[in-house]
Amino acid sequence: MANVIAIDGPSGAGKSSVSKIVGSKLGYLHVDSGALYRIMTWQCLENGVDTSSPEAVAEFASKVEIECRPERGAIAYYVKGEAPGNRIRTPEINAHASPVATVREVRSRITAILRGLAAHGNLVVEGRDITTAVFPDTPARFYLTASPEARALRRQKEEVEKGIANQSAEAVKASLLARDRIDSTRKCAPLRKADGAVEIDSTFLTLDQVVEAVMSALPPEWLPAGA
Repeated sequence: MANVIAIDGPSGAGKSSVSKIVGSKLGYLHVDSGALYRIMTWQCLENGVDTSSPEAVAEFASKVEIECRPERGAIAYYVKGEAPGNRIRTPEINAHASPVATVREVRSRITAILRGLAAHGNLVVEGRDITTAVFPDTPARFYLTASPEARALRRQKEEVEKGIANQSAEAVKASLLARDRIDSTRKCAPLRKADGAVEIDSTFLTLDQVVEAVMSALPPEWLPAGA
């Protein structure tokens, strides 16, 4: 049975950075579950699917074939042999991802994909319903959060560095808060802190401090000898 570290939280809370470092330290595969929802959104837009129609999205979702490959310490995704790259990180994708992610059939499909990844080995999985719906029984569950202002500045910096957007911090903050509302109020697997999950507020913490907080809360037998 593979070990799974589950990390949930809103956009910009530091899930990706923390998950990658923890995975690297432990030799676990990093899994970005949000990328799967972004891929589904990207494919909807590429194929002219109305993302405001749950019925249209549900029908289309079953047709999207996503290949998952372990590569360089992470699970990489491919659609028709092609990696999506930063095409799934644009403001347009951000605007449509939440409506797509609220569709029950999409969530069921992606939950099944994520659970199947345990066949590849130990995982550190980040997302919004990993601790509550995907891997609710893992003993290593975390909820990362931060103030809206801190999250907006981080996301803006990330977008500028990747050259995929040049929004103001206020515009990014408004987008994050809108997504928070949708994610936390959706009927199927809403974003919330799972009972028993370790909550870490990273607003005033360094990345290293958050990583240390996660590592120190893991089951001792999961840690390398001498750690």
